[in-house]
This record gives sequence, C-alpha cells and structure tokens, in this order.
Amino acid sequence: MTRRMLVAVLALGGVFLAAYLTLYHYGYVGSLACGTGGCEKVQGSSWANFLGVPVALWGTGYYMSVFAVATAGSLGPWVERRWPSGALVFLNGWGVLFSAYLTWAEVARIHAICRYCVVSAGLVVVLFSLSLLDLRDYRRAPQ
Repeated sequence: MTRRMLVAVLALGGVFLAAYLTLYHYGYVGSLACGTGGCEKVQGSSWANFLGVPVALWGTGYYMSVFAVATAGSLGPWVERRWPSGALVFLNGWGVLFSAYLTWAEVARIHAICRYCVVSAGLVVVLFSLSLLDLRDYRRAPQ
C-alpha cells in the first residue's frame, strides 16, 4: 500500500465522520453519541458555521477532495506524477491551519471540547504528515 492509498483510506474515514456531524447539524441525527455533552455545545455554537455553511459540511467537502486527489494519484498514469503529492500537501496544510483555528475556538471561545473534532484534527495532522512524506519521496525519485 502506498502512502497515497493510505491517505485515501484515512480521508474516507474523515468523510464518514464529517458526514455524521453534517447530518446532526441538519437534524437527521437526534443526538450525538459523545458522552461528554461538549460535542452538542460545540455543534450548536455560532462557531459551527463558516461563511454561512456548517463547518461539518466544509469538512465533508475537504475530506472528499483529499480522497479524490489521493485516489487519482494512486491510479494509472498519475502514480508516478508529483502533482498529487503537492496537491495533498496544499489541501492538508490548509486542513491543519483550519483545524488549529477551530480547536482554538473550542478552547478559548466555546469552552467545550468535541471528541469528534479532536479526532478530526488528529486525522488532519496524520494526513498532512503522510502527504509531506509522499512529496519528499517524489522529490527524491528521478523523473
């Protein structure tokens, strides 16, 4: 399994996580299986929307984009190309910055921690790290 394939698998897990939170936001899930109550407080706060769109929906789109690029970069003629590695570093770099911003908002503004958000932030850091390693390897490979 290549790093890009691993990124695709992890991103697919992120799609399910973010989709679950999106379904909760739109009322299709009655209550979150969180255990601490912090998840519902975070998801119900004013910080749960960004530019008028639920953050969970942004997350679903982000993870789907990472999944699409990683999958495409694992198939056919793009396996040996560098652009998927660069695109993954770019996408996941933004993901890390946005997750850091949201984590700050949870701690400093909302005063509650959502377990799903913590898992998502950790996942984004892993995706970014794998993407950096993938880009490093493609820079070393002769073209």
